[in-house]
Amino acid sequence: MKSFINKISRATKEYSVVVLFHEGDKIKTPLLSAAETEFVRGKISGKDNQVAVNQMDRWVFVQSIPGKYKGTRMLEELRKSANILHGQVVSQKIEKLAIEYSGKNMDVVLAFAEGLALSNYQFLKYFTKPDDKVYSLKEITLLGNSVARQEVDELNALVEAVYRTRDLINEPNSYLTATQLAREIQAMGQDSGFSVEVFEKNRIKSLKMGGLLAVNQGSVEPPTFSILEWKPANAVNKKPLVLVGKGIVYDSGGLSLKPTADSMDYMKSDMSGAAAVAGVFYALAKNKVPYHVVGLIPSTDNRPSGNAYAPGDVIAMYDGTTVEMLNADAEGRMILADALAYAKKYKPQLTMTIATLTGAAARAIGKFGIVSMGNASRKVMDEVKQSGENVYERLAEMPFWDEYAEMIRSEIADIQNIGGADAGAITAGKFLEHFTDYPFIHLDIAGVAFLKKGDSYRGKGGTGVGVRIFYDYIKTQAKQK
Repeated sequence: MKSFINKISRATKEYSVVVLFHEGDKIKTPLLSAAETEFVRGKISGKDNQVAVNQMDRWVFVQSIPGKYKGTRMLEELRKSANILHGQVVSQKIEKLAIEYSGKNMDVVLAFAEGLALSNYQFLKYFTKPDDKVYSLKEITLLGNSVARQEVDELNALVEAVYRTRDLINEPNSYLTATQLAREIQAMGQDSGFSVEVFEKNRIKSLKMGGLLAVNQGSVEPPTFSILEWKPANAVNKKPLVLVGKGIVYDSGGLSLKPTADSMDYMKSDMSGAAAVAGVFYALAKNKVPYHVVGLIPSTDNRPSGNAYAPGDVIAMYDGTTVEMLNADAEGRMILADALAYAKKYKPQLTMTIATLTGAAARAIGKFGIVSMGNASRKVMDEVKQSGENVYERLAEMPFWDEYAEMIRSEIADIQNIGGADAGAITAGKFLEHFTDYPFIHLDIAGVAFLKKGDSYRGKGGTGVGVRIFYDYIKTQAKQK
C-alpha cells in the first residue's frame, strides 16, 4: 500500500504537519510562532481555507473547517480538502505528513486521513519507468491519543481494500481474464481471511447457468463463477447478506457492437461491481466484522464471434426462465440473473447487486452517485441510503413499480432482456428482480465506477465505488444486532 496511516504522540522535524481547526475557533498549535499564527489568521480571514507555512526544515499546513457544512457533508468536504493538500504535498516531495487536531470530533481526523490516503493511489504497473511517477507521500500520521488504534487499523484496511479494488478495475483485459479475476479474488481471500470457491466452465455447464454460458459463447476465454464467504464464528446475523457483482472483464457489446469512441475503449471497467464485492470482503475479513456475508461473482468477457449468441435467441436460464435476447450489449443482467437465482439456496435476509449495468443510469445522474432501486422494506432501503450519505457514495432511488415489469414481457419467451428506450435503468432492475424470491436492492454504478477525468480523492480511472458504502452498511448492521 502506498500510504500507511499511523499514530504517534508528537511530530519530530521529519514530519510536515497539517493543523485542522474549525472556522471561528482560535488557531492553537505549538508548531507556529506568533508571527506565523498572525500570518495564517490573516489568510484564513481572507477566505483561504488552506494556508501553507514554509519553516525551511518542514511545512506546516493549516486547514480551516468551514462552519457552513455539517455532518456527513462536512466530512466529505474534508476529504476533498485533503485531496487539494495532497497536490501540495506531492509538489514539495513530502514523504511524512502528520495531522494535528485539538477538537473532539475524531471523525474529522479520520475523514481527512482517508481523503489523503485515497488521493495517494496510483496504478503504475505498466510504465517502464514507474519510479519517475511515484508520489512522494509514504506515511500519514495522526498526532495525539484521541483516535483509537483500532480505528486507525480499520481505516488502513478499508483504504487498502479500495486500492485493491481500483487495481482490479484498472487492469486491462489482456491480463485480467475471467480466470485471472477469480485468481486475484482467491489471493485477496488468502491475504485477508475470507473463503473463495471458483466454479469453472464444466461446473457452470453442469449447473445450466444459461445466462453466463450464453454471454461467454463469443469468447475464447472460459467463464468463472466465484463464491466468496465471510462467516466468522461470532457472526451476529442468522441469515446471510448476499452481494452479487457483475464480472464482465471486457464488454465489446457482443454482436450488438458498441461504437469504439467514448464507449468500448474503457470497457475493461465493466467488472467494477465484481471488484467492489471482492474489495469489501477484503475489508470485512481484515477488520473481522462479525457479520455473515456471501459474495457471488459471475465472470466472462462479451465478444462478437461466429459462435456468439445473437439477438432473437432464446436462452434457458439457471432457474429455468426463458429469456428472449434482443440486445447482446445487455449482457450484464444475463449473468447476474443466474447468480441471483443461485443466491436462493442461501435463503438470504437481503441480496444486493452492484453493476455497471446501464448507460441510462449514467445519463440520469452522471458521476455524482449511484442509481438504486429494489423491493426491500422501506427501513432497509433507508439504512442503505444512509450508509451512502455517510461515505458520500450517495444513492438516487428510482421507482420500482410493477408496471415496469410489463415492459420486459416477451412475445415468444417468459421475458426479454431489454425493455425499450424508456426507463432503461429501471427495466434492467426489474429483469434482475424476476430471478429473486427474497428482499432485493440493485445498485447501478455505471456513472461513477470509472472516470476519464479525475474527481478529487476518487481519482481517475477505477474509483472503487461500492466498497465503502457496503462496508459502512455491514458494519452498522453488525453493531445494531
